Amino acid sequence: MKLSARIPGRLAVLLAAAAVTATACAPQTSGNSSPDKDEKTGTLRLWLFQEVGNKPKEQVVDQVLAGFRKAHADTKVTVEYIPVETRAQRIKAAFNDPKSAPDVIEYGNTDTAGYVKDGGLADVTAEFGAWDEAKDTDPTARRSVTVDGKVYGAPYFVGVRALYYRTDVFRELHLEPPTTLAELAATARRARAARPGLYGLAVGGAYTYGALPFVWAGGGRVATEKSGSYTSAIDSPTARKGIEAYTSLFGDDNCPAAKCAGMTGNDTITAFAAGKAAMAIGGDFSHQAVEAGQVKGKYAVVPLPGVRPGSVAPAFAGGNNIGVLRSTAHRTLAVDLMKRLTSKKTQGEMFGAMGFLPTFKDVRDQAAAKEPFVKPFVDTLAAGTEFVPATAAWSQIDSSQVLPTMLQEIVSGKKDVEAATADAAKKMNDAFGAAG
Repeated sequence: MKLSARIPGRLAVLLAAAAVTATACAPQTSGNSSPDKDEKTGTLRLWLFQEVGNKPKEQVVDQVLAGFRKAHADTKVTVEYIPVETRAQRIKAAFNDPKSAPDVIEYGNTDTAGYVKDGGLADVTAEFGAWDEAKDTDPTARRSVTVDGKVYGAPYFVGVRALYYRTDVFRELHLEPPTTLAELAATARRARAARPGLYGLAVGGAYTYGALPFVWAGGGRVATEKSGSYTSAIDSPTARKGIEAYTSLFGDDNCPAAKCAGMTGNDTITAFAAGKAAMAIGGDFSHQAVEAGQVKGKYAVVPLPGVRPGSVAPAFAGGNNIGVLRSTAHRTLAVDLMKRLTSKKTQGEMFGAMGFLPTFKDVRDQAAAKEPFVKPFVDTLAAGTEFVPATAAWSQIDSSQVLPTMLQEIVSGKKDVEAATADAAKKMNDAFGAAG
């Protein structure tokens, strides 16, 4: 996801409490059947994610809602922007309580399988198939809303991450953009040594999708799949090597553990935008927040390098979708709102406002032709991306913060890489087993 696929977490000293809270706040999902009625008037509730620098997103959404209200005179829409960090608890609670649940939600593409298993998302296969614009949806994005051949939403944007760096700092210190992960670490430490007030590379102990490219670049895997069943591979030698490379960046010579262990992906971008870091791993969706910060006009972006010179570290193929809740009493209206929010027109406007890459190839090509900043992200997509295990278990692994906990245990010195990855693998396998 943006996002996000974007992973929550806080200080390492609160790990135990955070794990208990995450478990306690995610209720067991009860049967969630679709209501018989399909009301054509009334109030629809819409939940969208709160972004870093959310105002431009709100302006695009407001335009969509104005058009929706004009088309449906007796209908109102209330919109709430919810924190990404608490999305799992809030959305699962909504599945259990239709009376207070939204009708339409934004959700990360890693959550699709879990939300479908929970019975929370409506099957919109027929409506999506009849939608003329759907035929131009990127196949990868379409897969992100598809479970067992059925469609459970519409792709909203696709997101990948690359390396943001300060051109003014690099010029002053005679640095060049790194071409390998080893060079990245060395460059980060050189920047920190010369400018102690800066993080060399802003990293976060709660930034799973900033860490995983280090695993994938060396050939490591999150999990392996056989006959539809998954087994964790996060404790394999290749994965451990990547995790060690990432966690070694937490220290006084780059990003002090006391400050960086609890940082999320959004936190690292906030630090970069505020001029507090020489580099950061950020998404195309981070562009607007960086442009609105103190480093405007003083940064550039390149693909995150891999292990070998000239290679690109595989990025997580993130992105968000818009779905209709199965419990809605306004199905026709909700589907119409979903289409309007994910239309070519809206995706083009959202790209202009937030830098979100469109899921329609023709709209994305138009965006790339207009904006040079898109190129490193398109190049990253072309180099090959990775995804998390396509199973309902991932929602449990994600909401329980298994991988952030693992990273923070290593960074805090509570456990070494071998012990922390072994514990994380066990938790992942327990979740895979429970999901069937």
